[in-house]
Formats: sequence, structure tokens, C-alpha cells
Amino acid sequence: MTYAFSRIRTTGHSYQSTLTELSTNSDRALSPAKRWGAFNGLFGVHSSEFFLVTSGDVGSIHDYLISRKDVSDVSTLLLEPTARPINSTPLTKEGLYVFRFFDIAQQNVEEIASLSKTAWETFEDSSLYKAQPQALFREYQPSSDNGQMLLVTWYDGLESWQKSRVPHPDATANFRQRQALTSGTIAYATRLII
Repeated sequence: MTYAFSRIRTTGHSYQSTLTELSTNSDRALSPAKRWGAFNGLFGVHSSEFFLVTSGDVGSIHDYLISRKDVSDVSTLLLEPTARPINSTPLTKEGLYVFRFFDIAQQNVEEIASLSKTAWETFEDSSLYKAQPQALFREYQPSSDNGQMLLVTWYDGLESWQKSRVPHPDATANFRQRQALTSGTIAYATRLII
């Protein structure tokens, strides 16, 4: 399954009218792609921007979005899942979604995915916070030796995000190994637009 992460900047001061129009008739405007999730920013995202993640036949999604008169800019990254998601069922949980991009060497993708999957076994099993990684994507058909991976993690709120900075020691060890395989990260705090 192929996914597209699109960061959309609208021409107005708010993203809402553009997203409302895209959502009309159950996202028919996005067809043949399907919405996996749409997200507005809490931190690090302009008020006229939103993130749209689509799945399926996403080859023309970028051209469609940039052709709209209510859109001033779009950047799209084509992705494929590694350890998660296991299906393209749209997201529905309310809460905080953190998008973390990792700068990586393509040769390390499989190891990063394996370290993450193992870390999640103890990271998710905590009584101190509620968190669940929703996806760990790699670039679809990368064109260079270096690239990006995208981790999408759900938290029930900012307090859980803060508490999860000190997870189980086993998860911490894997996260440190993963960090050693990256050359940098950037994260955006968002919420799912339902």
C-alpha cells in the first residue's frame, strides 16, 4: 500500500474551508486516493496549513492539490509502511498526533523499523501514559542514498507525551540505538480533524 503525506498551505488565513470542501461527499475529490487522516497543527504548523495523509492510488494527489485555487503550496512525500500500519483503515482516535521525521541513510531503514517495533512492545505497555505508534513509514521508491522516515504516534494528550519521554528502559535502549542511526529529526504536534 502506498501513502502520501501532503503538507498543504491554503490561500486564506485558515485551512478549514479547503478541508471542508475536500471532505464533501466523503472525500470524493481525493479519489482514487482515500483519506487516512487530516491533521491541524498544535505546534509548528501555520494556521493556514494542514497535513493530509492519503492511501491507495496516490500518484496524482499532489497534482490535484496544487491545482486548486484555494491552495498556495503543497509538499508531498510518497511513503510505504514498515512495521505499521498493517492496513489503511482511517484513523479515528481523538488526541495528540506527533509527526516525527527522521533523516536517515536508506541502508538503515530495516534496522530502524526493527528497533522501533521491538521498542513499542514496552513503550505502549505503560500505566504512566497512553501512547500508540500508528505508523512508521519509509520513502516510496527513494531516489538517493539518504532520505526520510516518518513516525506517527498517537497520545491521549500533551501530558502523556511529556511522561512518555521516559519510557521503559528496554524501549529507551532501542530508541537510543535508533537515534544513533539518524542524522536529525523534526517533529510536529497535531490533532486529528474528524
